[in-house]
Amino acid sequence: MNRVPARRRFPADHFLNRELSLLAFNRRVLAQAADADVPLLERLRFLCIMSSNMDEFFEIRVAGLREQIRLGAALNTGTDGTSAQENYARVSREAHQLIAEQYALLNDSMLPALAAEGVVFLRRSQWTPEQSAWIHDYFQQEVMPILTPIGLDPSHPFPRVLNKSLNFAVELEGRDAFGRSSGRAIVQAPRALPRVIRLPRELVGVDYGFVFLSSVLHAFVGELFSGMEVLGCYQFRVTRNSDLFVDEEETKNLRLALQMELPQRHFGDAVRLEVADNCSEAMAEFLLQQFNLDRGSLYRVPGIVNLVRLNQVPDWVDRPDLKYSAFQRQRPKILEKRSNVFAAIRKGDILLHHPFQSFTPVIELLQQASEDPAVVAIKMTVYRTGTDSALMEALLQAAQNSKEVTAVVELKARFDEEANINIAARLEEAGVHVVYGVVGYKTHAKMLLIVRREEGGLKRYVHLGTGNYHPRTTRFYTDFGLLTCNEEIGEDVNQVFKQLTGLGQVADLHHLWQAPFSLHSNILAAIRAEADNVRAGKRGRIIAKMNSLLEPEVIEALYEASQAGVEIDLIVRGVCALRPQVPGLSDNIRVRSVIGRFLEHSRIFCFHADGEVRLFLSSADWMERNFFRRIELGFPVLDSKLKRRVIREGLRPYLADNVQAWRMDRDGNYRIPVSRRRRSCAQESLLAEFGGVV
Repeated sequence: MNRVPARRRFPADHFLNRELSLLAFNRRVLAQAADADVPLLERLRFLCIMSSNMDEFFEIRVAGLREQIRLGAALNTGTDGTSAQENYARVSREAHQLIAEQYALLNDSMLPALAAEGVVFLRRSQWTPEQSAWIHDYFQQEVMPILTPIGLDPSHPFPRVLNKSLNFAVELEGRDAFGRSSGRAIVQAPRALPRVIRLPRELVGVDYGFVFLSSVLHAFVGELFSGMEVLGCYQFRVTRNSDLFVDEEETKNLRLALQMELPQRHFGDAVRLEVADNCSEAMAEFLLQQFNLDRGSLYRVPGIVNLVRLNQVPDWVDRPDLKYSAFQRQRPKILEKRSNVFAAIRKGDILLHHPFQSFTPVIELLQQASEDPAVVAIKMTVYRTGTDSALMEALLQAAQNSKEVTAVVELKARFDEEANINIAARLEEAGVHVVYGVVGYKTHAKMLLIVRREEGGLKRYVHLGTGNYHPRTTRFYTDFGLLTCNEEIGEDVNQVFKQLTGLGQVADLHHLWQAPFSLHSNILAAIRAEADNVRAGKRGRIIAKMNSLLEPEVIEALYEASQAGVEIDLIVRGVCALRPQVPGLSDNIRVRSVIGRFLEHSRIFCFHADGEVRLFLSSADWMERNFFRRIELGFPVLDSKLKRRVIREGLRPYLADNVQAWRMDRDGNYRIPVSRRRRSCAQESLLAEFGGVV
């Protein structure tokens, strides 16, 4: 049965605001885009990453606040004591300021710097007659034939506008062939059209000259309305609530229910309206009315309304000097000597540290299992794998080779629902046993179990990870993976799979901490044990690395440990509700956030344990949803050599970082302290250690 989280009320001033903390994270991402030490095209990527993050922030977090207000829950306060109404107002002010800074950076710094390097984005006012003729020809041949302008009148109501799509509101004067003169029209840009168009070199005089689709449409939109005068043309974009709701208790087929719900994501309630800064007040007000939004939801931007689409440009531009240096991902030495992954694992546990080490051993393990006559069964969780996954192909091959294959597919992995539905269908067609976990709980644990017939009986091989089975993200997410044939861990993983696919009571596990049953209580116990050790005159030390820290009971336990004298270092990339360095409350707690070339994704929990050092890797952040509404695992690193490796590679460099480590103060503000010490950058040092190019 699900463990119900503690609901006692903690003091509101013990916690920072979740939404504002998330915006603070995006400010740190924006700082990477502004950092002159970051290669120029990578700075552009960071700008796009921030835009993508902000889209999701509005689609989920702001949408949630608006829903609370709509349902009359505005007076209900969060852990920080802020009501939904107050929170929404604060978030709106901060988001407006952050987005204004983003566009100022793009227009005043980044675009001029790119132009100086021969990567030019041409504005309409800069087009030469020759460029204009080429662009007009492009419009006539590639754009105009697939546009459908919609004049607004009683027969043509305001169209349904897709979430985050590019659209144009046009103000017109005159009458059309039927005598109509509504004065307004909408032009929707099909998603098939590229938002950035590359011009021939001979036209622009540089290697990389681009023009925005929005500029092309602005220039020639009049050709869509023959005989009428265009008074104004304004690009706009609406962001909608994208949280899916499926009543898992009532539905009889979760996959079918999600398939029916997914199309509605594109037409959820509007939460933000972005318009070009030249949009007339009358048109802005008209659009706000159409989407039932208030003035605070209007964002006027001096540029294109979807900066995410610029993320294609660094891939198009062949300028290695403006990008991070390429590096070779290393393979563990044991796997260089032995091509058979099973034989290598039998020699001892193997620790993989991505992206510094390759993810290919995991792929090879599954591929070898799919072909190996001795392998009789394979079980795997599927959360995010990508649309073209070698791992899924190996599962399909295993099923075709008559292996007993089970896949626990999480259909509700946010924004990957459609891909996972398609994967599930393919797996089922091949004869894989596909299950969707447990009603009401997301299966977020990353585990692979292979059963092989060997001398002496059946033997289990296991992979456990902190990140997704997604070969692409392993190239730029930091994560750890463990390959082992430890009998007790194999038995634990098998028990968890039995829970996911069958029925039965909670089993006692030898080593694994599992949400929603034991992960939360074990973490609390480990924190309190450090405090007890200090009170007994021993040393107490906690180092924990994660993406988010929000769960109130864990935060309170950390405060109590700090007050007892436990030294605590927290490396929290994103949202953190804990207040560090508050006198009398958290004097001994330090919080830092590392933002760099790679996205810090690994979860590591290290407890001194009176010198024995207990170290767990996990798929879970310290959040209520991970502890109580998901299937998660925390798994120990038992081999002392590998345990030292995790500390040496996953923790110490980040505590010593004085380049990319932002220090958090008690009010939730972040800064990178000016240091006179020798320059120390965790990600750079790890690249150098693993033989990569810095």
